[in-house]
Amino acid sequence: MKAELFLPDDYRPAEDEPFMNELQLEYFRRKLITWREELLEGSRDTIEGLQESTRNIPDSADRASEETDRSLELRTRDRQRKLVSKIDAALRRISEGEFGYCEKTGDQISLKRLDARPIATMTLEAQERHERREKVHRDD
Repeated sequence: MKAELFLPDDYRPAEDEPFMNELQLEYFRRKLITWREELLEGSRDTIEGLQESTRNIPDSADRASEETDRSLELRTRDRQRKLVSKIDAALRRISEGEFGYCEKTGDQISLKRLDARPIATMTLEAQERHERREKVHRDD
């Protein structure tokens, strides 16, 4: 196991340093791990809340409202569960040395894009082409 890399608190990846150097990789690794932990904590809170709120509500309008709220919360948590899988995949790409490169073109994904969406697997241009193709095929 390698020693933990020192990363200054105010560190931000910059265009003028080598792409995906050790500092950048550590920055994104920590960002992804923190994001993942926040999602999992929210998920635990939801489960606890759902277990505690299981009660018999006599008023049908209140019961319907409660069911709608639960359904919305569960859909949100399902989206977050899928997001955790994408975060895990990004962490795998970091450990395999593939993080930061477009899976379609092999080009570098911009640091701004990765900072905003560290689970990105394509450059912005490749993502837009992919979405246009999806829309065309969906409209058929």
